[in-house]
Amino acid sequence: MKTEAVLFAGVAAFFGVTAGVYGKYGHDPAGTSVLIVACLMAALVAFFLAVQYRRRGRRPQDRRDAEVADTAGPLEFFPPASPWPLVVAAGFTVVALGVVFGLWLALLGAGVLALGVFEMVFQYVGREDRQDR
Repeated sequence: MKTEAVLFAGVAAFFGVTAGVYGKYGHDPAGTSVLIVACLMAALVAFFLAVQYRRRGRRPQDRRDAEVADTAGPLEFFPPASPWPLVVAAGFTVVALGVVFGLWLALLGAGVLALGVFEMVFQYVGREDRQDR
């Protein structure tokens, strides 16, 4: 994952430089904001990949001397069906409607959205077949 981390760090650097130049000469705060957000998103992905590389080390795909059999075995945990993505989508929909119809609806939607995100992130924390123990 080191190669991917470097690649996304390059994308983040490109968007950062572009945002600086565009902000100086473009005089458009919306475009500058979009470029800054794009830089931050690419930097977030690069950071995640770098942390995963430090935690797990080199993958067989990263080594030149690796055999096809080195990648055999269970890959990762693939979760079964979950209701929480639907709750997240409903919460986001209510938040978006709250922007149109009023703050009270947006606050209700934010609560539903927060519950859905929390449950979706932590629904498999206590599973027994974890490999990183």
